[in-house]
Amino acid sequence: MSDHNTSQEFQFHQFMNPYYNFQIPSQVQEFSLQASCMGSISTSDEADEQHLSLINDRKKRRMVSNRESARRSRMRKQKHLDELWSQVVWFRNENHQILDKLNHVTECHDRVVQENVQLKEETSELRQMLTAMQLSSPYPSLKDLEEITCDTAYLGAESSNQSITSSSDLLG
Repeated sequence: MSDHNTSQEFQFHQFMNPYYNFQIPSQVQEFSLQASCMGSISTSDEADEQHLSLINDRKKRRMVSNRESARRSRMRKQKHLDELWSQVVWFRNENHQILDKLNHVTECHDRVVQENVQLKEETSELRQMLTAMQLSSPYPSLKDLEEITCDTAYLGAESSNQSITSSSDLLG
């Protein structure tokens, strides 16, 4: 029975598939193989094109991103340069003001030194005059003047009082 079932199965397949025993010529088989290879090649080419397109898109995005990054970098650099130039201007102004103050202080110092030299000269002349007066004076009390200390604040106040008194005398 199994042989009978197998033969029936075989006949059934032949009946259902009329090309079951049909032999395909070798040229047709070769063409069919080439066509399927061409299909896989064209599919492969499309995949390669898609891959290249994807790579080109990435390159373009990267190029745009790099250009934008470079633009931002140039802007930061320019901003930093502008800030440095403003600092240069500020420091030059500050330096000019400090030099002006230094020149003013130097001028004042020079005047004070010159005045001090004149006062020392006057002091020396007055001491010489006092010494000459003491030596030529017949009064012994003038010789004791060397021991008296000079209070310049007291003398300045005295001369101011005298000038006020003499002015009021003239007006009155």
